[in-house]
Amino acid sequence: MSKSMRISLSFSAVSVAASLARALAALPAMLLLVLPAVLPATSFAATPITVTSKAAHDGPIRYTVKVTSKQFGNSQETRTIRSGESDDFTWKTVPPGGPVPAASECPNYASLPIDSNGAMIRQTQIRFAPVVAKDGTATVQLSFQAQTPRGTKDVTSEGKTLKCPNYTAVSQVLRFTMPTNGSTKTLTLSDGSQVAVTAKR
Repeated sequence: MSKSMRISLSFSAVSVAASLARALAALPAMLLLVLPAVLPATSFAATPITVTSKAAHDGPIRYTVKVTSKQFGNSQETRTIRSGESDDFTWKTVPPGGPVPAASECPNYASLPIDSNGAMIRQTQIRFAPVVAKDGTATVQLSFQAQTPRGTKDVTSEGKTLKCPNYTAVSQVLRFTMPTNGSTKTLTLSDGSQVAVTAKR
């Protein structure tokens, strides 16, 4: 082979190698342009969230409220109350001496517990408001109000003499703490009446 032919073949080999190198260098860029159009889009699922159900410490608790009173009678009721809420208990009973007639013109008539015949009977009301801590201890505010007739009395109103109920009323607010494990808390009011509270989940 002549020297000139060897030089020509060398240059051709160099040219082919250079072209191949340029083609390989351009291949990644071409793939980047082509692959997104060829491959389908991939969706990534969100990490699943595990939900656990737990009973809150302040969940509904059954409170039994029992009143023992010579003046206002004996009453008892059980209610389910959530922490931070309140509930009202109202008991109306006939007094030992029977209902006492009351004229609508009598003072404070609208605030008296009246039966269907317009006569005064006795009534006990309790507003019960518990707040339960994480350790299960309930802090309670208890409002007690009660009325009972004690015969009649003469009252003068607008120049007229009326026979109106002579009654006794007690109003008291108590604050106390108690467990909610089924034990009972007993409170004594100013008139000697007792209120026993049992709390159980």
